Amino acid sequence: MKVNGWHLLLAICLVLSFFPVLTMAATAFLETSQLFAGGLQLLPIPPTLDHFTQVWESIPILRYMGNSFFVATVVTLIQLFTSILAAYGFTQFQFRGREFCFYLVIASIFIPIQVTMLPNYILLSDLELVNTYFGLIVPQIANGIGVFLLRQSFRSVPASLIESARVDGAGDWRRLWKILFPSVKPSVIALGILFFITTWNEYLWPLLMINDNDLMTMPLALQEFISAEGGTSWGPMMAVAFLASVPPLAVYLLLQRHIMSSFLHTGVK
Repeated sequence: MKVNGWHLLLAICLVLSFFPVLTMAATAFLETSQLFAGGLQLLPIPPTLDHFTQVWESIPILRYMGNSFFVATVVTLIQLFTSILAAYGFTQFQFRGREFCFYLVIASIFIPIQVTMLPNYILLSDLELVNTYFGLIVPQIANGIGVFLLRQSFRSVPASLIESARVDGAGDWRRLWKILFPSVKPSVIALGILFFITTWNEYLWPLLMINDNDLMTMPLALQEFISAEGGTSWGPMMAVAFLASVPPLAVYLLLQRHIMSSFLHTGVK
């Protein structure tokens, strides 16, 4: 296939990927009379904010967005911290059973969340952490994918650089944050984006843990709004979906260059 053919294929994939997003955004800004006028309208003329006003008056949307942002940010920071520490231990320390422990971390990646949901819920219920932020955050403090990817990134850093720092008297903590962390920073940021978007979109765990409306996250709020509207008010439903999609899309668009850097990153600059 020629280069032009690849460009055409990529363009088709791009259109197919963003078509649902464009449809959602257009429907959110279309007037109610235009929604049932027939035909596909991807450009709302004139655009209206009526659906967003209805959402604003119906549910505390800012509260739900704030809940999601808080939980996603805290989980992301904790997962990055634990992944960095674990990856450093697996690459810089020699201890019996190191490879076995690492294989256990890899195995945890393939365990579906549905398998661990009930045990986690029973444990947190006994600790009286249901309907709390702690209940949403604690089961997500570690991430096997993060440990695996950062371990691979740490292994790409030249051993001579780390040994030089050790000879100069740098301890483990200083070598981690002054040598290794700056060297793999693009990978860390890319992982942070992945963790944030995954946590923001999480539905099953908050559904199980949260019964208090004041603690609901955006996926739960979206489902509640759809149920309340009876699944027929397309404009307001798409407005809620649009608001739920904006933060993760904004995070990705603002930091996408770091994702590319993580793929191109091969060592210390």
